[in-house]
Amino acid sequence: MTNENTPVTQVESAAELFEENFEEEFESAAEYHRMAARHFEAAAKHHRLAAVSDDEGDNESTAQHAFQAFRHQLNAVQYAEIAVMDNENLDNEFDEDIED
Repeated sequence: MTNENTPVTQVESAAELFEENFEEEFESAAEYHRMAARHFEAAAKHHRLAAVSDDEGDNESTAQHAFQAFRHQLNAVQYAEIAVMDNENLDNEFDEDIED
């Protein structure tokens, strides 16, 4: 049984997912933070949809939404990590603490 609201997605390899999400370089750490936020929001949406599907007993839809939520969470964490690593101001602050 398939829920009409459930998007049909193809399972992609990890390499394809990485290339899809990281094929473009952003200009600033702020853009990486925005992408992280978008993926966290999408993960939350899919978790809510997985909960509704689970309440309705739709195991297939629950699994699909759970998988999508997990994928978005992984992408969000990667963007957040890049944002922190690319933020030159943070590096300078931590370097000053070490030098004291």
